[in-house]
Amino acid sequence: MIKNHISAGTILYPTGMLLLMWLGYLLQNLGFFQDCWGAIIPLVPSGLKGVFLSPLLHGSMDHLLSNSIPIFILLGLLFHFYPTVGRKILLGGWLFTGLLVWLLPPIDIFTGKYMYTCTIGASGVVYVLAFFLFFSGVFRWNMKLLTVSMVVALYYGGLVWGVLPEELFSGSDKPSNVSWQSHLAGATVGTIMAFAFKNAGEKKKKYIWEFPNFYSEADDKLWQEYRERHPDDFADMPQKKRDEVWERLDELRDSRK
Repeated sequence: MIKNHISAGTILYPTGMLLLMWLGYLLQNLGFFQDCWGAIIPLVPSGLKGVFLSPLLHGSMDHLLSNSIPIFILLGLLFHFYPTVGRKILLGGWLFTGLLVWLLPPIDIFTGKYMYTCTIGASGVVYVLAFFLFFSGVFRWNMKLLTVSMVVALYYGGLVWGVLPEELFSGSDKPSNVSWQSHLAGATVGTIMAFAFKNAGEKKKKYIWEFPNFYSEADDKLWQEYRERHPDDFADMPQKKRDEVWERLDELRDSRK
């Protein structure tokens, strides 16, 4: 159910996620998670740890800040407007996106060569949230949730270009440090989850006048009370006799002469 007030989860989940991300970055600077430990390394068994840990690790302060703001805003929208499925979207999106990134081979789009890469950062989760919030409103066709979709499209519509390799737009012949695979995986998972959960949570209100034959005179209490108080208004009126054409056949023939 959509709430008009801000619930505790709307603040706690985004805040908790930020604390984990900043704690992960602090541990990195203290010497933990060195090299590729904790990152997603596609198709490498040891890289599966990154499915769980990579959204909490970042390569720089700029990288961390660029993910912190959208994570906080999008998680707030998720748990405010979709409180019944919020945790499923966050955890499911987190894990399925990481697993999909691990399954996607990092291929150089110019040379076709396989690259050994280490993917870290919460951008995949950002894409899950943005695409879920946008398409969920579209699939449900609920006016309130469509408004959320429009807000997400307005502020984060540019994310759609991130699902393509950055090299296509930069003109550089060097591989980009931005993982378009994690963006594509997050967008795909977010869209699929929006469709899968389109009937979960708040249902679209359907008012009585939207149903066929919704009015019943027997259920109209005001009308029934009026009939009881003013019986004279409903006295039987003389009914017009049914027009029988065959009984007036001679009259009709005479009128045509």
